[in-house]
Amino acid sequence: MDRSSLPGGVRGDPAQLIHRALDFKTQGAQCYKDKKYREAIGKYHRALLELKGLPGEQDRAGDGQEPRLTEEQRRAAESVEVDCYNSLAGGWRSSSACLLQAELVNYERVKEYCLKVLKKEGENFKALYRSGVAFYHLGDYDKALFYLKEAKSRQPTDTNVIRYIQLAEMKLSRCSQREKELS
Repeated sequence: MDRSSLPGGVRGDPAQLIHRALDFKTQGAQCYKDKKYREAIGKYHRALLELKGLPGEQDRAGDGQEPRLTEEQRRAAESVEVDCYNSLAGGWRSSSACLLQAELVNYERVKEYCLKVLKKEGENFKALYRSGVAFYHLGDYDKALFYLKEAKSRQPTDTNVIRYIQLAEMKLSRCSQREKELS
């Protein structure tokens, strides 16, 4: 149910919504540690749903008033959002977390979540690396290489990044060879 459809358009106090979102994010992290991946995904999604109830730019009053979120609340909400999308997309260094732990990885969704993180934090190493991995597995080796090289520029010795760069370059090389053979 959309929070804005509640009686009187009540969405809840922003501080309470952020607190609940943080609680769900924390519960998601615990579920992940306990290897309850499906439950962790649910908790991260619940956290994101709580954040959707926060006032945004569309909630400005017609008289030019500022949105009802303080700068501190806005930063806290953004931090929870980025952490949730990052946690949903994949794990740190081990190439595993919620979606990457699934038997059949939904790389389209991993890509979607990582790109959301990169819109807010363009330098985020985890999101750059995971975007590269997702694009690689989706068969878009040029984009994979772009994101992986961006990740490598931030952590030049990361062996997972280096390995995926090599894999993407090999795939591109094979594609190039096939094109030459066909022409």
